[in-house]
Amino acid sequence: MNKEAAQIEFDRLKAELNPTCPLPMNKQKAEKKNYAFLTGMVNMLIEQGLGGLPCDYDPRALTTITHNGQPLRTLSRRVDGAFPAVINPLAIWEIKEYYYTTTFGSRVADGVYETLLDGMELEELELSTNKKVDHILIIDDYFTWWDCGRSYLCRMIDMLHMGYVDEIIFGREVLTRMPKIVEDWKISYTNQA
Repeated sequence: MNKEAAQIEFDRLKAELNPTCPLPMNKQKAEKKNYAFLTGMVNMLIEQGLGGLPCDYDPRALTTITHNGQPLRTLSRRVDGAFPAVINPLAIWEIKEYYYTTTFGSRVADGVYETLLDGMELEELELSTNKKVDHILIIDDYFTWWDCGRSYLCRMIDMLHMGYVDEIIFGREVLTRMPKIVEDWKISYTNQA
């Protein structure tokens, strides 16, 4: 989607779902300051799907996996969300929305390699401890990825094939795919309890 299409879908979901989850603002200034549309859509869809189960929509700490109450592994970066919590999550997600980008710069490229780092750390965790954390990447802005950053888009597909991310959700696909993913999370959450 582009910014206009994302705003339409965001506004529709906000009116339809009446969310209580965080709907963060983007980092833009002046007339570009607005909601972070993709992040807001993800949060609203997760909240609706979880039906009151715990979720950390804005972790302010590093993702940590514990064993017998002791830290076993801590990831290098903060993620955009964790279910059910940033400590011992079943799933984490990263959101890359670049609706106001006019060129493909280092900030966008850095985001791709940050995801790769997270994926490599999660792979090492799973291989050494047999603890699996789902890693979802959600991206949007047609201009950024299709017109400017196609080589990085290919790199993300490589990460998917290499197992460094479990799924990549592109733009509007979030509206149909996120609810299905959340249903799987709920099953995993119930099975671990």
